[in-house]
Amino acid sequence: MERGSSKHSPRVDDQMSSEVSGLVQGPGTGGARVDEFRQAEPSGEDQPEATTAPAGDLRTGSPQGMSSTDVEARSRLGRFIGMAALPGDRDALVANARQNEAPADIVAALEGLPDDTRYQTVSEVWAALGHRNETTRW
Repeated sequence: MERGSSKHSPRVDDQMSSEVSGLVQGPGTGGARVDEFRQAEPSGEDQPEATTAPAGDLRTGSPQGMSSTDVEARSRLGRFIGMAALPGDRDALVANARQNEAPADIVAALEGLPDDTRYQTVSEVWAALGHRNETTRW
């Protein structure tokens, strides 16, 4: 037997709790924090800003043979080439990139591909554009 004098069912209690959780916890830059002292202090006037890459290059776990900027650029290219275009030739890639509203530099790069080659993956397109892919996958 359950003891208590609740006038609500457990479902209603959970619903009411979730409705006020934003007011109780509040938004914060480091997640929801109740106490203000848990927020990180900003850098001083004469101090550099905190960064996740103090040595310069991010340690993102980029594959061997590629830098983190190479990975970002290949990913940017891949965002504008849909799966419907692969496998495909230059014309299919350009048409798909335009349909996906690719920036002019990506469309121009794809237009520079040879027209007699069929590409299976974004990595093959990336290599055909003169860039390097990872040397080992696993």
